[in-house]
Amino acid sequence: MAPDRPVAAMLLYPGLTNLDLVGPHAVWSWTMDVHLVWKDLDPVETDSGMKILPTTTLASCPADVDILFVPGGAGTSAAMADPEVLDFLADRGSRASYVTSVCTGSLVLAAAGLLRGYRAGTHWAFREHLAPMGAECVAERVVVDRNRVTGGGVTAGIDFGLTVLAEILGQDRARFAQLLLEYDPAPPFDAGTPEKAAPATVEAARSILTEEHATLRRIISGLV
Repeated sequence: MAPDRPVAAMLLYPGLTNLDLVGPHAVWSWTMDVHLVWKDLDPVETDSGMKILPTTTLASCPADVDILFVPGGAGTSAAMADPEVLDFLADRGSRASYVTSVCTGSLVLAAAGLLRGYRAGTHWAFREHLAPMGAECVAERVVVDRNRVTGGGVTAGIDFGLTVLAEILGQDRARFAQLLLEYDPAPPFDAGTPEKAAPATVEAARSILTEEHATLRRIISGLV
């Protein structure tokens, strides 16, 4: 693992949220060797219909990586219930310098036993599911606990990616990446968290996730 060119393994799976992956990928690809990993090399369809091409397979992914990363998405529950995925994560995570995620990717890490005893973040709507798997949920955009770095929901991916880059290669590299991306967010609305959004908006968002919550509870009950 060359210190000047870290190696990152970014897990793909059907139903991932593309921005969870593309945000940090855009930050890291300038200065890292990034592997997009899945069971085979066929295109992987995200939860928005976009297809992403893997660059290597679970079996062929380097055994030792600097960064192990998992995105979230509509396919989270299926990934949590997939023994092949969990075995891959447990193996690479046991040696990775940093074990990381964005959004509900932290639930997949927790299902693989990689967040027990660690502080971690996730999408605001799914925070309740971390504690049963031994993690301490933290309502922050990016959470760093020793070599675990976890981001909140979806758009936290760029903040997360810059945080990890600064941890590995220093703040100057991270600032350079931020400038290249012109990452200077100025959202038109201040409704990006349940604390800031209107109650009716929060309730509407929660209502469409009822079935997913039930699925996650069932899967987690079988893991713990």
